[in-house]
Amino acid sequence: MSKVIMVTGGSRSGKSVIAEKKARECGDQSVLYLATAIPVDEDMKERIRIHQERRDVNWGTYEGYRDLGQVVSSTEKNTILLDCVTVMITNILFEEERDFETISNQEISDLENEVILELSGLIKGIRDADKTLIIVTNEVGMSVVPSYRLGRVFSDMAGKANQFIASMADEVTLCVSGIPVRIK
Repeated sequence: MSKVIMVTGGSRSGKSVIAEKKARECGDQSVLYLATAIPVDEDMKERIRIHQERRDVNWGTYEGYRDLGQVVSSTEKNTILLDCVTVMITNILFEEERDFETISNQEISDLENEVILELSGLIKGIRDADKTLIIVTNEVGMSVVPSYRLGRVFSDMAGKANQFIASMADEVTLCVSGIPVRIK
């Protein structure tokens, strides 16, 4: 039976570690790790390295953030771990050069729809293939509203994506200071 599990929390809250533990608890080595990060600078390269070292050597890895529904449909792996949605959103925001101070509300809506469509395809692929999805995302709704437009666009988009995922999820876990708290 398919299952969608959302693991959310703030930066450095331990959510990736909790998600990886949940993947191990699925009972097999049949895990595909969907890595959405792009190594754009030394800091991101180091974060990616840490995640790679912590990852189970028997897991498969797919690096990308588009057409994930097709990826999960075509893999023989039974458990899919996506880390992370907010990085995926950042990638989509910066695929094309945009001026976020002058971007129109319609363009923002179109980008939000792209994100939701990507997530919908992923969840549909999981449900159709009867697999388990563990999806990591940052909870951005507990902080201040950013003072600059790009920050607000990102925060709003992540919040809407998280609401969508949570509505589709069978289980939602909030990670606070490394402690998982099941909220759904």
